[in-house]
Amino acid sequence: MAAYVFPTALRCSMTFVLSSYPPALRNTCQVKGYVNWWKHCSNVTSCKTVAQYDGLVQSGSLWEDALQRHVLQRLAQLQNSLQNYNNSHFLKPPLHRIHPNCHGLHNMREDCITAPSVFQTNEEENACPPPPKGFYIYGDVGTGKTMLMDMFYSGVQSNRKKRVHFNGFMLDIHKRIHRQKQSLPKRKLGNMFTYDPISPVAMEIACETCLLCFDEFQVTDIADAVILRQLFETLFQTGVVVVATSNRPPDDLYKNGLQRDTFLPFIDMLKEYCHTVCLDSGVDYRRLHKTTGEKLYYLTGEPVSDAVLDAMFEELAFAQKSITGPQVLTVLGRKVTLEKTCGSIADCTFHELCGGSLGASDYLEMARLFDTVFIRRIPKLTLTMKDQVRRFTTLIDNFYDNKVRVVLQAAVPLEQLFAHTGGEDERDQQLLDDLGLSEEAAGRLTLFTAEEEIFAFQRTVSRLTEMQTETYWMEGDRSIRKRRFHT
Repeated sequence: MAAYVFPTALRCSMTFVLSSYPPALRNTCQVKGYVNWWKHCSNVTSCKTVAQYDGLVQSGSLWEDALQRHVLQRLAQLQNSLQNYNNSHFLKPPLHRIHPNCHGLHNMREDCITAPSVFQTNEEENACPPPPKGFYIYGDVGTGKTMLMDMFYSGVQSNRKKRVHFNGFMLDIHKRIHRQKQSLPKRKLGNMFTYDPISPVAMEIACETCLLCFDEFQVTDIADAVILRQLFETLFQTGVVVVATSNRPPDDLYKNGLQRDTFLPFIDMLKEYCHTVCLDSGVDYRRLHKTTGEKLYYLTGEPVSDAVLDAMFEELAFAQKSITGPQVLTVLGRKVTLEKTCGSIADCTFHELCGGSLGASDYLEMARLFDTVFIRRIPKLTLTMKDQVRRFTTLIDNFYDNKVRVVLQAAVPLEQLFAHTGGEDERDQQLLDDLGLSEEAAGRLTLFTAEEEIFAFQRTVSRLTEMQTETYWMEGDRSIRKRRFHT
């Protein structure tokens, strides 16, 4: 395998950030944090992240991919510009700031409104540079998007950064919105008022972090689509930098979704604040990994598959300091019972995990508690099982993101697990009637066509392929991670 040859002083240029701002403008930015940020990113620094990538290529840990390296070089430039960056300047309200001599909002008087001599004028604020543009990286499954984002994220020296799966992020948003609504005073008869909880939630996040990294940016839920525009508008305006990965280009987000017209302004805003980069080399690197020595995918029809899985569970359970039995999980006030667990191992059926009303929050809790999950009796999935397909995809996304190991037993081989056959069920027809939609309209909506499920399941197959490798299995062993941590 050919390796890259790179100079000793491998450097990244920051001209894409600085060239549009003359020194006269930079001198006007005297806000705390901004001066240090500009000084730091004006210096040309070594691209340690790119050097790390080249080292992995040289050692044979990664395949040589010129497109991956180019994207990482661009991310390294952003990485440099984020050192010592903070968004405190953008968090200051531009109007009606309170004079320091005022004590609390309840004592505010007309003479407390700031004069131009106390705070920056609008001209001075506009002279300060905008925050760095983030990145929206999209491409086919297994092309290395998550790997590059994680390399970028680990190299950003900041305690105000957050990396999260997009499902987990939206769950947190809904929880915060609910908490905001609960904090409101009770309405009195005849005293009606309106309240917007989304902007305060966005301000909370902007106060906590100035860098947000999302894995698997996708929009399939109308509730998420409705709030994303306002949420991200506030995040971007408060200086939060976003780096996201996705299988879809921006223009395909929430494709054929209900009321998509109201979502389109969000796409324009995303393109304005993030560089759009395609990472699609045509290679699914997960499929190039060598499989583990021990088989992790079994067919239900194999005569001894149940006995083999039982033996594997007992072998893993032997090392646990626990007994085998049911475990009750409490998720958002609900009780979720798993019938067979032992320590950090769970032995479940497909129906137990995907046949009921479980969702991303339940799967995240399982990923927190268990490092190994057996999933038995997975049926051949069809278009009439859209709900189960959606849950299974979400389950694997959350397990993969948290390095949970899986042992599978299914009716058919992995490549044949989702058959694009079948059609609408009685609930689809009932929903059509409730929404007053025609059959022609339903044929264009992903809610009924299962287009989103078909698209996302390609990622599921790719991830399950990698989850069967020896490397993934070893990385998912939390007992090893704990020993490393304590030593």
